[in-house]
Amino acid sequence: MPTKPGERKLQILQTLAAMLEEPKAEKITTAALAKRLDVSEAALYRHFASKAQMFEGLIEFIEQTLFGLVNKITAEEKSGLKQIEAVLTMLLGFAKKNPGMTRVLIGDALVNEDERLQARINQLLDRLEATLKQALRFALSAKEIPEGVDPTAQANLMLAFVVGRWHQFAKSGFRRDPTEYWSAQWPSIV
Repeated sequence: MPTKPGERKLQILQTLAAMLEEPKAEKITTAALAKRLDVSEAALYRHFASKAQMFEGLIEFIEQTLFGLVNKITAEEKSGLKQIEAVLTMLLGFAKKNPGMTRVLIGDALVNEDERLQARINQLLDRLEATLKQALRFALSAKEIPEGVDPTAQANLMLAFVVGRWHQFAKSGFRRDPTEYWSAQWPSIV
């Protein structure tokens, strides 16, 4: 049994994420989660006020991870074009390494849950799109991409591509690699 503060909370979130990785995952209930952890439902509620709070914990992990990596990329990479490629590669790779989190990112795991969870994911996606738009503007000013490229439209296309790959990955039962063909597709995305 975990002894450090927060350790049980982390274990609950890790178990929830693992349950989301099951290809034929059904709606996750607190009863099923408690059973998997071999605890009572009341024990879950000592750490989280609701199942929505558990999902918020997963979303918080996703946000911290993705934007931590985005910030690292934009700080280290001076080329706007290379920033874009690195961010898109990272987003596809994150899904591959975190299939359960991919189901959260595409909203699949949030169906019939509190609508504020999907709103938070939408906000996360908007922030990613804004990051891509900023990198595109930077690439335009450095003349790394053609002058006529509309950063807003192109950032939207790029994000739609990533979300589409995430959907393929999740809907294939995590068999369709989100990074498959990426090196061949990258040149046509910019």
